[in-house]
Amino acid sequence: MKQEVFSFRTKPRQSYIRMGFHIFLTIFVTIFIFHGSCNCDKGHYTFMKDATLAPTYASFDYILIGGGTSGCALAATLSQNARVLVLERGGSPYDNPTASDLGNFANTLFNITPNSWSQLFISEDGVYNTRARVLGGGSVINAGFYTRAGDDYVEEVEWEREAVEAAYEWVEKKLVFEPHVMGWQTAFKDGLLEAGVNPYNGFTYDHIYGTKIGGTIFDGAGHRHTAANLLEYANPDNIVVYLHASVQKILFTKTDGPRPEAYQVIFEDTKGVLHKVELANNPMNEVILSAGAIGSPHLLMLSGVGPMAHLAAHGVKPVILDHPMVGQGMGDNPMSPIFIPSPTPEEMSLVQAVGITKFDSYIEGGNNVTLSFDLTRRFFDGVLHVLNETSRTTSTKILTQPIVDFLRSLDRGFKDMIAVNGMFQKVAGPASRGYMELRNRNPDDNPSVTFNYYQEPEDLNKCVEGLKTIIKVIDSKAFTKYKYPDVTARVLLNFMLGLPTNLRPRHVTSMFNLKQFCIDNVMTVWHYHGGCQVGKVVDKNYKVLGIDALRVIDGSTFLKSPGTNPQATVMMLGRYMGQKILKERAAFFKYQEEA
Repeated sequence: MKQEVFSFRTKPRQSYIRMGFHIFLTIFVTIFIFHGSCNCDKGHYTFMKDATLAPTYASFDYILIGGGTSGCALAATLSQNARVLVLERGGSPYDNPTASDLGNFANTLFNITPNSWSQLFISEDGVYNTRARVLGGGSVINAGFYTRAGDDYVEEVEWEREAVEAAYEWVEKKLVFEPHVMGWQTAFKDGLLEAGVNPYNGFTYDHIYGTKIGGTIFDGAGHRHTAANLLEYANPDNIVVYLHASVQKILFTKTDGPRPEAYQVIFEDTKGVLHKVELANNPMNEVILSAGAIGSPHLLMLSGVGPMAHLAAHGVKPVILDHPMVGQGMGDNPMSPIFIPSPTPEEMSLVQAVGITKFDSYIEGGNNVTLSFDLTRRFFDGVLHVLNETSRTTSTKILTQPIVDFLRSLDRGFKDMIAVNGMFQKVAGPASRGYMELRNRNPDDNPSVTFNYYQEPEDLNKCVEGLKTIIKVIDSKAFTKYKYPDVTARVLLNFMLGLPTNLRPRHVTSMFNLKQFCIDNVMTVWHYHGGCQVGKVVDKNYKVLGIDALRVIDGSTFLKSPGTNPQATVMMLGRYMGQKILKERAAFFKYQEEA
């Protein structure tokens, strides 16, 4: 029997209407506590240049496509003993030092203009999402929370434990700090313990059951330190970084055997000039994709590596290799937040305390994040523009009308600044998987991505248990000071049913069924991954199966998201694989000398 669709115009008790709009604003502040801005005190590197200054032809030992969270660590490491080129499609995080203030990070995220650090995309599931386009990648626009992968994760992917430990420490020495925990986060931490998320593990980078305080890439002054700072480790004589370099495709040649080999990359600068860069003549040299979980599988497809029928249907020529698993296995950890108006003023905090449950839901929170209604309007104008541009197959009128209604309500007088607080649960894994497809052959456009949130019942069960835990925290004695006594968690949940938190339909059953609530109100936690998974697209050394001189080293290779937040492991992977590649390179040259 078809469920009744819950109208966005349905209103709870009249006395809560204004608070409802404020809570809605909370959603688009608090969920973006995963996003921030960067102020790195190193200015700019002498080896960092705009792509318009690049020669039309050059050659390097390693060509890295993407100077993001993994790419910067990888490039800095490889430059110790090889000539490295980094092609970054975005700009420099050092260009806007004022954006580094902790209180201004939402402004950076909501700036989705063509040259901004954030690129909006909307999955086919109807969920708003964001891609980083800046040197340093997601570490420039996330919440800054730093935590390692669990020991079982390291064992499962068969990484070398000592090398992993050393790579994490290499990152931590440059970027990571212990946060100063204030009242709200202390109450949240104590509430988690009261809710049964035990034991308390104190301050630690380790991923272990219980409640802990994790690291942060914000220093004591509130300035962000990003993966771009890892380039301070680089040998400046061996590295070049081109900004605003839009890679068009990777070119391949046939070797004496049946396998194609990557040998050249074509990129375009902001003036529309095409540049070619080739691998220097050495069998150890490689092209390495580190463009992220959206960019890496997308560029493989545009370069002719992917499902043959799909590539041919979009006019991709030539098809280099029929690789049906490219773009498959896309996963995005679903998030469900609850936003809590507070009667107690408190200094702003992003993610600091986290509850790691045994039922595989992670509980996090942040508070006193400020945002203007003007920025909210600009964000939703961007959503409407993206929907127009992509011509979604679902009924745009049905999906967008709630946004239009909400924007009208803003224009009727809700124009003040607000400060908001919230908790959320993140589903570990997840088990549910989706896929990526091309929309067109333009590398600057977003591909079509479907994550299939909650397709697997186990993900849904984790969400429900996570929400139940958050409700316990809100109702805990420890958290009493930071919520209004007459506003229950159920009231806060019900407000969200009438707000355009995504583009999915609402159902009446969401008001009393937490499973339906999870489905209807799903949001991203920006930890999407997959598309070039180990064992399916790349081998355990991250070499693309069936192709020579090509690797993928970034979050697109993950089978599941590591730890509560993945950025630590993505940076670690860049360092870990960089050292492994250099050892292979040294061994080859030693063999050549001895032969």
